[in-house]
Amino acid sequence: MKVLWHGGSIYTMETEGATVNAVLVSDDHIEKTGTYDQLKQFADKEINLQGASMYPGFVDSHMHMIGHGEKLMRVDLSIIESSEEMREQLIESTKDLKKDEWFIGEGWNENNFADRKIFHRDELDEISLSPMLLKRVCRHAILANSSALALAGITKDSPDPEGGVIVRDAEGEPTGYLLDAAQDLVANQVPEVSVSYLTRALKKSVDHLLSLGLTGAHTEDMGYYGHYSRPLDAFKNVICGEMKFRAHLLRAHSAFEEMMENASYGEPFIDPGPMKIFADGSIGGRTALLSKPYNDDPSTIGVAIQSDEELKRLVSIARKHGEAVAIHVIGDLGLEMALDAIEAHPVPKGKRDRLIHVMVVREDLVKRMQQIDVALDLQPSFVTSDFPWVVERLGENRLEWSYAWQKLLNHGLICAGGSDAPIEEADPRLGIYAAVTRRKPYDTHEGFLSEEKLTRFEAIQLYTIGSAAAIGKEKQRGLIYQGFDADFTVFDRDLFLGNEEQLLEAVPIMTVVAGEIMYQKGGQY
Repeated sequence: MKVLWHGGSIYTMETEGATVNAVLVSDDHIEKTGTYDQLKQFADKEINLQGASMYPGFVDSHMHMIGHGEKLMRVDLSIIESSEEMREQLIESTKDLKKDEWFIGEGWNENNFADRKIFHRDELDEISLSPMLLKRVCRHAILANSSALALAGITKDSPDPEGGVIVRDAEGEPTGYLLDAAQDLVANQVPEVSVSYLTRALKKSVDHLLSLGLTGAHTEDMGYYGHYSRPLDAFKNVICGEMKFRAHLLRAHSAFEEMMENASYGEPFIDPGPMKIFADGSIGGRTALLSKPYNDDPSTIGVAIQSDEELKRLVSIARKHGEAVAIHVIGDLGLEMALDAIEAHPVPKGKRDRLIHVMVVREDLVKRMQQIDVALDLQPSFVTSDFPWVVERLGENRLEWSYAWQKLLNHGLICAGGSDAPIEEADPRLGIYAAVTRRKPYDTHEGFLSEEKLTRFEAIQLYTIGSAAAIGKEKQRGLIYQGFDADFTVFDRDLFLGNEEQLLEAVPIMTVVAGEIMYQKGGQY
């Protein structure tokens, strides 16, 4: 069937301000663009936008789709603003638990608390004796009570695992605060969830993402939930039916080779992505790997999740299979290690590597990135979440090349935009607003490191052509252009007009994937 879309502002995103009058869609792709009078003769059906604004489909370039669904189903600690409120929420949420029933909370952030309190296991024991695992917002740290530590076999004599830290008190006893790889000691004790549960979480996630105007996401779920086949089956259960959503799957290095040999997907809606590797941790947990010590804790430079040799070995495995890598790098030393590995084993022709987060860089590292085929996966909302406390962590001298989105674009680097949900909210409007204003919604200051603000066009590009380029699909997605996939995001107003708060107040009214309306305000499908 050929459908003619018209009657609104249709932004192609080819160049700033570029619009067309009408778009003719043939099944799942764009056949032609032009005027209504030119194209109406070819249409079997017309859809009048009635003054709304249409854009290429927005895609979140980095998130955890199943984790996002779990957050929607679980207790959300990310909205809590004081340690006392968190304590009260935990008491209320655990009061009916059985003794051996796990409690898992999502998203606590001590930087939201006036006292910056990080709970001790003894305090968690006073709340509940059931095993408790509380995930920090960055997902590079957890809190566990004594029951959970006991199940994990963590005692005073337990050594730190490679790539992780068991935080201890003055007597050497574990406090319950576990960083990076040390988290797995407890997480591995949580009973394995069913594929049915994963399917429910993913269905909830996709429903929500579509309602936000997202037509797809690049997602990391294959390294969690047991064998990779379990989350992969959930994706097939949800997306390979009537629901259309474009899921690009990053493949954890631990599962990568087996997935290369045995996994089947569901293209074009579920497609295999690069090998995902962690180089370091997070700034909030002081585990991002820096070339110089933390300003507020000179005893540490962070945590290297992989050694130089291991990082190079993992990249070499991806290359053996003709694949790209996607490396989590937050600190500048973590980025340096990632570049060393990529330069030692260059990306195959036709593939593009990805560096995820890239929050603290150096000018010499930017020059190295310009010499390789790589996309940078940015999370604009990290600015609004991390400032102003991040200045304490990094110190003033490092800020020039930290969260430097405009500089990275000005140096000609491919940049994509994501949320890292469930760490941040998945709503692309929040990411675009953060990129444009560098401040929290409705704040009135000039923005944190305001010289790094993006224009609205640049910010929207992160979620359209930027996300497409990150996976090498810039010639078929990310623009409203002849021959491209018919993926559209429609808002009730023009994102380029009005004050900046209009970016937040715009309402997604329609999400179109492969020519089909997957969400319409007032009723799905």
